[in-house]
Amino acid sequence: MSHIRRMALAAALAVALAVATTAVPAHADTCTASANCNTTVTFTVSAGAGLQITVPNGPLSIGSGGPGTTVSGQLGSVTVSDARATVTATWVAQVSATDFTTGGGTAAETIASSHISYWSGPATATTGTGTFVPGQANAASSVVLDQTRIAFSKTAGSGSNSATWNPTVVVDVPAQAVAGTYTGVVRHSVA
Repeated sequence: MSHIRRMALAAALAVALAVATTAVPAHADTCTASANCNTTVTFTVSAGAGLQITVPNGPLSIGSGGPGTTVSGQLGSVTVSDARATVTATWVAQVSATDFTTGGGTAAETIASSHISYWSGPATATTGTGTFVPGQANAASSVVLDQTRIAFSKTAGSGSNSATWNPTVVVDVPAQAVAGTYTGVVRHSVA
């Protein structure tokens, strides 16, 4: 075989190899004339920061009153934000309280959580779809915070959502309470 023929054969093989390894675009469908030809298209909806609850900064004062009276006040906006973007976007916010103490926190300087009541009131704002349910719609349905209670919930809906409410805390000051500024914690959580 001559040198020229070998070079021509090598060139032909190189061209054939290049054509064989060139990527051919993928076709989703091949259709006849006048028929619909389909291409599948995808995109992603990403979830946000998840499920979280935001409460007012403290300390905050709800007022004052003497032994045997009632002291009450609103805490400010509590907000649940649900950015999980799930098919069933339901949640339950809960609330509890510690005992409130003054001075050295002795028995005489303590107002037990059994004297602390809470009511959420209706939502002041919501976003998204679903059913938002106040834990306690009004003062008549207030609950004692001697155990964990439901503050607010979302019982139906999907996708991202949020709810805000402005709860009221009520303290029944015992007749034997001593004077002082009492401090305790109202705890909210969501799951």
